Amino acid sequence: MNRTMQILLNLAHALDHLFLLIFAAAVGAIAKDFGLARWEDMMPYTTGAFVLFGLGSVPSGRLGDLWGRRRMMLVFFFGMGLSALAVACTRTPTEMAIALVVLGAFSSIYHPVGIPMLVQSAVRPGWTIGVNGLAGNLGIATAALSTGFLVEHFGWRVAFVVPALVCMGLGLLFAWQAPAESATPARSRAASVTMPKSLVLRTFLVMVITATTTSLLFNFTTNGNAQLLADRLQGLVSDPSTLGLLLAAVYAIGSLAQLVVGRLLDRVAVKPLFVGILIVQCLAFAVASQTSGWQWYLAAIGYMVMVFAAIPFSDAMVVRYIDDSMRSRVSGTRIAISFGISSMAVYLLGPLVKAAGFGTLMTLMACIAATGVLAVLWLPGQESIRRAQALAQTPTAV
Repeated sequence: MNRTMQILLNLAHALDHLFLLIFAAAVGAIAKDFGLARWEDMMPYTTGAFVLFGLGSVPSGRLGDLWGRRRMMLVFFFGMGLSALAVACTRTPTEMAIALVVLGAFSSIYHPVGIPMLVQSAVRPGWTIGVNGLAGNLGIATAALSTGFLVEHFGWRVAFVVPALVCMGLGLLFAWQAPAESATPARSRAASVTMPKSLVLRTFLVMVITATTTSLLFNFTTNGNAQLLADRLQGLVSDPSTLGLLLAAVYAIGSLAQLVVGRLLDRVAVKPLFVGILIVQCLAFAVASQTSGWQWYLAAIGYMVMVFAAIPFSDAMVVRYIDDSMRSRVSGTRIAISFGISSMAVYLLGPLVKAAGFGTLMTLMACIAATGVLAVLWLPGQESIRRAQALAQTPTAV
């Protein structure tokens, strides 16, 4: 794969996360425009987008393997752009919810299709995943920064229109640069991974559990950080642009962790590295739950570093344990289950904060991280995989 294609696929990841978080960054302005007294009352209307982001991954992954990843990425670029323009045209919370559902459906394409396409022939898959994760997180940072600026100077609708036009422009470039596929992944005969079915199933279950806990933490933090930042820095910072800049800095610093993890994934075993990161993640949330002001801001940088550091592992496990001919389908199923469950975080965020406060939310996130630690301990180690493969290849005596 040439460098231009790699850049376009990484930019697509950035846009995927950017679009899903414009609403969260602009929810205060949207609620005011729609006549709602509190931003918390607007948050449930975005739940459908995250539900479709998860559930849509199953058909997206299946079409990626069977119909072609290039075709599905073209649907992604133009579908995301058009649906974002539709969001900008909404006038009521119900219209907003419907448009966001459509946006969520198109956003479901990238992870089960774009990432397998990117790592399909990667020499260093860990590093490739790390760079891709960094791009996605920079999209999150850009959402916070650009949305804060555009909302303040032009209004929340322009915050959707500008990235929509960028997305469709990149789609045209992708159509020009991406070569036609000689065969769909499902019809490819080149096996990249062979592993006993029992270990594949066990690994898949670990993938689902850890992807769910990671996604819950990702959704709670990325959708709640804008309001959490305003709450914890109340009396210190109030300007929307400054808050957006501070939040973008949190995401930018945290996202660098994915480069470090990506490099480590090509050199060390997945299991001990993942366990260590999740333990530190748990401790970081516990510390953040007890602080405020600038002390909380430093703690927020710490827990976002750990949230982002955990993200590459789901894709790394797919590359390490799943054959390329079915990676999109496995990724789609894993994402559908994990994001289907974790989308509840978006629905519960407003009511939970309204009832119990942000301190309780961060304590809950520490418990979710601890659940992920327990799941990873069940992941097959490299030695177990080698023994199972050797046993499977041993001829059975007659």
